[in-house]
Amino acid sequence: MSALPPSAASAPPPGPLAPGIAHVFFALGDPTRLRLIALLCAGGAFSIAQLTATTQITRQAVTKHLQVLAGAGLVQDLKLGRERLWQFDPTQLDEARRSLEVIGQQWEQALGRLKAGLEEG
Repeated sequence: MSALPPSAASAPPPGPLAPGIAHVFFALGDPTRLRLIALLCAGGAFSIAQLTATTQITRQAVTKHLQVLAGAGLVQDLKLGRERLWQFDPTQLDEARRSLEVIGQQWEQALGRLKAGLEEG
């Protein structure tokens, strides 16, 4: 098998991805947190009691999952009187999507270089 074409050897390293994006993927990697995000994306702000009613886990567990999601920048809480409401914040998810698009483009370019190299050899 021949060496990679010169264009592949001189290709620039991948561009920088948005900082902290790994936290987003980690947060979304848990099925319970993914369900909570889906509920919050459906619209509006929900209390812990409302979110707990849709799951089979305790309020404490829902609170811990929401804290992980908040740490990743995917949700934010609002104080409304004595109640705390949680809502989806799309900013970090949009950053994650853009990062995946960059990775996808880099992958396509790498596959194109590999194909060209194989066709030459």
